[in-house]
Amino acid sequence: MSRFEPQAAVEATPDGFADLQERLRAVWPTVTLRSIGDVKRTVVVVHSISMDVPEHLVPVFPAYEERFLCLALSLLRAPRSRVVYVTSQPIHPRVTDYYFGLVPELDTPEARSRFLTVSLVDGRNEPLARKLLRRPGALRRIRELTGTPEVGFILPFAMSEYERELALRLGLPIYGADPELNWLGTKQGSRRVFADEDVPHPIGLDVRGSDDLGSAVGELRGRSPRARRAIVKLDRGVSGLGNALLDLDRMESDLRSALQLEDTEQRLDEYLAALDREGGIVEELIEGEVFRSPSVQLRMSPAGQVDIMSTHDQVLGGPHGQTYFGCHFPADQEYTAQIAVEGLKVGRRLAREGVIGRAAVDFVAVKDEGGWHPYALEINLRCGGTTHPFFALQALTDGKYDPLAGEYRNRNGMLKHYAATDHLDSPAYQSLTPDDLLDVVSERGLGWDGERETGVVLHMVSALAVAGRVGLTAIGDTLDDARARYYDVKAALDEAAGATA
Repeated sequence: MSRFEPQAAVEATPDGFADLQERLRAVWPTVTLRSIGDVKRTVVVVHSISMDVPEHLVPVFPAYEERFLCLALSLLRAPRSRVVYVTSQPIHPRVTDYYFGLVPELDTPEARSRFLTVSLVDGRNEPLARKLLRRPGALRRIRELTGTPEVGFILPFAMSEYERELALRLGLPIYGADPELNWLGTKQGSRRVFADEDVPHPIGLDVRGSDDLGSAVGELRGRSPRARRAIVKLDRGVSGLGNALLDLDRMESDLRSALQLEDTEQRLDEYLAALDREGGIVEELIEGEVFRSPSVQLRMSPAGQVDIMSTHDQVLGGPHGQTYFGCHFPADQEYTAQIAVEGLKVGRRLAREGVIGRAAVDFVAVKDEGGWHPYALEINLRCGGTTHPFFALQALTDGKYDPLAGEYRNRNGMLKHYAATDHLDSPAYQSLTPDDLLDVVSERGLGWDGERETGVVLHMVSALAVAGRVGLTAIGDTLDDARARYYDVKAALDEAAGATA
């Protein structure tokens, strides 16, 4: 039982949620990832993938929920902070030991006593937040563990009606936007924001369904006569898996043969039905001999302040190069200031709309004789694949990112870079257990070196058995250094999995 009286549930009305969020605004001056002063703070972490995603990704959801464990370390550095970490499946004890071992000054009984876990022991294929709402006992336990701190709030991965209801049931504000604002993170909403805020973006149009594609493509070709290929995007697609490459010349005779889906697990009829159901956009495909896929990560405070947290160059793969696989940090200095300026325009618009929390703006940048030209593609109104690697870097190096210089320096002024992924995978890796992975990394000296502040930080360790997948953030003094460390881990895993087989 907690030393504090538990929070009371709040009436499930729009005003009730607004009142909770107003409470967060009132205390925000005392809230940072590393609070200064004697502030009693509790953060409830609920990393729930509450969005439409392809079915084949669902088995790794429980492992995704572990991606904020490095953030928990940052929060625990403040001596009166506690973290209530909620998961579908119990966190492997050795994984907990591994994370506390990354920061020796936190690997104490006192700090561990402030890290409290709640597991539903439910690996079914649905969002964590929805599963949690069906369990009054788990909600009661979270309220008891939270108590009545001076500052208390929920930290989500994404916002949906489930997270909104969870905030009301727990009587806690949430560091996220009202789901009524989620339209800003759709493909159509993103294009509207870019147009309103004068952010360069590809020529394109909204479509209500597959029947609109013909007229939309005709107008697109009139506005961009040299375009030969376009991208069709489902309005609420995630990580590029709602995209389809469209051959404009071929479409004039046969739409079905002109469309090539990024998600190879989906049938064309299913994709067109989804387009009819939710709508989407069609826009020209920006192409060039030299191009990149950078992104800008933003933070909107409850007080309306907008911060550029980081920039990344995304690593894309898949059948047509539309699927997110990982990232390099920071983005190339040749265009980082440009995308920071454009991203800030978007962040200020989001703040004016009332958005709270994290968001990202994805770009494509093309180089010609005149230099780099960035085009904004979409707004992700949530955390993403670039969020947790940056949390890991901050937790372990205590540094700061300068968005205009495009540099990250640790507390001692040393430059740091990383290469990160959630997709280091192979069917052979399913023969390994989390213990095997941690043993290999430790025995070969591939882990984190706290003195040099370089090395590899693992995440999604529990996805090994179910999906043959693991995530990692490889931190180095240069990008080449970081990438070399990444490939060292890959080689070690390949060898270990081969030996096991």
